Amino acid sequence: MSPIDSGDTDTDLTRLRRLYGRYPTGVAAICALDEDGSPVGIVATSFTPVSMQPALVSICIQHTSTTWPRLAGTSALGVSVLATDQEAASRQLAAKNVDRFAGISWFTDDSDAVFLTGAAAWLECTISTSVTAGDHDVVLLEVHHSAVDDSAEPLVFHGSIFRSLAATERPR
Repeated sequence: MSPIDSGDTDTDLTRLRRLYGRYPTGVAAICALDEDGSPVGIVATSFTPVSMQPALVSICIQHTSTTWPRLAGTSALGVSVLATDQEAASRQLAAKNVDRFAGISWFTDDSDAVFLTGAAAWLECTISTSVTAGDHDVVLLEVHHSAVDDSAEPLVFHGSIFRSLAATERPR
């Protein structure tokens, strides 16, 4: 059997999950103020820069998400690219049936986008386009404002665990 031959469906899904896990991704919190003024948010390990002009990024949202419909109805979304010391915050924001923002330091701007304090980068976005793709929606977000904290290293998700990056050599 070649390495790309398929077997039964359960094995294929397990193999596919392992394969996807071999690709390191950044971790981003997507947050906003709900209609009642409380913060609402999710974590995406599918955050990807897409375009410079216009400034676009993408996230992928599973159809079963019960939080995304609340976020999709807001006027703006805050994207916080999480830093290496925000692993616990990432786990908490991804948890079900908990106060996702308990003990997490956050701030807003005039647009009601919510950002996590201490992130490696922040982007204020609006939804540009959403495309159904299998069991997810690919959502393009237009970036209106952004900021970077050059002293914070980004959190990385790889092999189903959180990691930090290590430089092999310094850029010149």
